[in-house]
Amino acid sequence: MTAVLFDFSGTLFRIESTDSWLRAVLAAAGRELPEAELAAAARALEAAGAQPGGANPAELPGELAAVWAVRDESARAHRAAYTGLSRRVALPDAALHDALYERHMSPAAWTPYPDAAEVLRTLRAHGIAVGVVSNIGWDLRPVFRAHGLDAHVDAYALSYEHGVQKPDPRLFTVALEALGAEPEKTLMVGDSRPADGGAAALGCRVRFVDHLPVTERPDALLPVLDLVGAARRQVTPTQH
Repeated sequence: MTAVLFDFSGTLFRIESTDSWLRAVLAAAGRELPEAELAAAARALEAAGAQPGGANPAELPGELAAVWAVRDESARAHRAAYTGLSRRVALPDAALHDALYERHMSPAAWTPYPDAAEVLRTLRAHGIAVGVVSNIGWDLRPVFRAHGLDAHVDAYALSYEHGVQKPDPRLFTVALEALGAEPEKTLMVGDSRPADGGAAALGCRVRFVDHLPVTERPDALLPVLDLVGAARRQVTPTQH
């Protein structure tokens, strides 16, 4: 393997809990809710699927179905889809819905998985090109910079910048071309079989991880190093 592509949310980083997300926005706005009401609102936002990077909607409203289907193809569609879901939950101030959307783009809302830095750093140290391929409606590069991981990434292929979302092979092709990598020598790592599995259509090898809280997934990325190392040993000439 000469290159590894990674998904963002649920693979390298995890979004904060819905409860933390709502608390941060209320605090920034100087608003308070009784604890029971805050907890209920957080649960309702999660069920609505209002938090990007969080749970999908338990039930998708018909009027949002069209924009939801293409939500990662543009910044406009992404904001419309998620604020539309958020507004289905009653909050003390209508402005909080836009504030919630803004909060999720903050580096403070994201935590890297415990082994992410080690894996990215080790890949680069061994000359393996690293790309990030994400279905997303905003620029995630500041998140990587804020957490000290940007130095280990060679290229980003973000769906909203190209108007195409995974599993469409065209988004993976953008990353491969930016890295100068061949699909057959590239590993794609992600948490979504429907989306990230699209890389297999190009001939990439694919590995999946579970989208779990950071505390529950300390080392799921480490096997990537073994996979790449094994592939590299296979093409190393035998020493006599």
